[in-house]
Amino acid sequence: MQHVIIGNGPAGVIAAETIRKHAPDDTIVLLGDEPEVPYSRMAIPYLLHGNIGEQGTHLRKRDGHFEQLNIKQIQGRAARVDTTARQVVLEDGTAIAFDKLLIATGSTPSRAPIPGIDSPGVHNCWTLADARAIMQRAKPGARVVQMGAGFIGCIILEALAVRGVQLTVVEMEERMVPRMMGEGAGSMIRRWCETKGITVHTSTRVEAIEQMVDGDTPLRVRLSNGQRIDADLIISATGVKPNIGFLADSGIQCLLGVLVDETMQTSVSGIYAAGDCAEAFDRVSGKTIVSAIQPNAADQAYCAGMNMAGRHAVQNGVTQLNVLDTLGLVSTSFGQWQGVPGGQRAELTDEDGFRYVRLEFAEDVLVGANAIGLTQHVGVLRGLIESRVPLGAWKDALLADPLRLSEAYIASKQRRQAWLGST
Repeated sequence: MQHVIIGNGPAGVIAAETIRKHAPDDTIVLLGDEPEVPYSRMAIPYLLHGNIGEQGTHLRKRDGHFEQLNIKQIQGRAARVDTTARQVVLEDGTAIAFDKLLIATGSTPSRAPIPGIDSPGVHNCWTLADARAIMQRAKPGARVVQMGAGFIGCIILEALAVRGVQLTVVEMEERMVPRMMGEGAGSMIRRWCETKGITVHTSTRVEAIEQMVDGDTPLRVRLSNGQRIDADLIISATGVKPNIGFLADSGIQCLLGVLVDETMQTSVSGIYAAGDCAEAFDRVSGKTIVSAIQPNAADQAYCAGMNMAGRHAVQNGVTQLNVLDTLGLVSTSFGQWQGVPGGQRAELTDEDGFRYVRLEFAEDVLVGANAIGLTQHVGVLRGLIESRVPLGAWKDALLADPLRLSEAYIASKQRRQAWLGST
């Protein structure tokens, strides 16, 4: 049997290794579209920091790892999937046959429709090639403008700040990390960044990028607030989207991502998806979502690999969970952090201490939360939200004092254990 895996990031590698463990005689083809060994994009900020070298980004450090596992690696970009002929067709016309297929293509950066976006000196921060180009320009004192202050953008800005650049961040939404944090938390993260010497513009768009021909200013950025900023380097971090364009007309059902069932199988038998390109059921919201975090990618890849190898496994939903460290300020987002219709909210802010918590309830169930500087509550928040346990009177206690989370968790767990013991 021949297994083909499109994508050689963490999901693709874990799936390949899982298949090999449980199907030692099958053929495995691992397809990547970069001229690099399999590496982790999440390690790129550490490379920019200078904490690691390029080898530190590699997913497997041992020389010949994939050869020893008899996993064949091919460089090429998938152009389409022919589900009838059971083939992956590459952009160069090469066709690779498969019996089982895993789509693990991750995400691709969004490219903002801005005049001058393709100018030299404007880079995404997504690949090792991007990182090499950025390190050439992001020297101490360099003027850097970053477009976007989402989750990935905040990770990048920390790496840039550590390099000693003069950093300006431009975010079109009214707060930082807008798809992870509400107004209170997003504003606190902005204030924290400003205390670290970073200039932050929110509710502001980059209207144009100009390539300068005279003087020592390579680039000039024109903002919607009327300001113009000179720059040596511009980073585009305006978001990502599932990399699934090549699946158009394949017959594989897609919404935002590739729809999968609990075994990670798509709408076409024998074809699976895992990682940032997969759209799976979320028990908290009761709908399918793309949850682009590495723990989900790893779990989904293992599940897909097991099923591709003929070993039944299920993935019990995904979690909307993000943990972000921005220059030492740890923020977390869980579940339906933006709230639900008819729900109630508890909020507590300590501006001077840079601590914040917001809890979202549906009746007496905690369904979402934002928190900053309260790392001791991370496990409790996740447990309460994922278990969807009714809090009863503890909901009112949390509305009055959101920091009584540990007490509420212990009481609800004891109540649940007592109920299970009586059934």
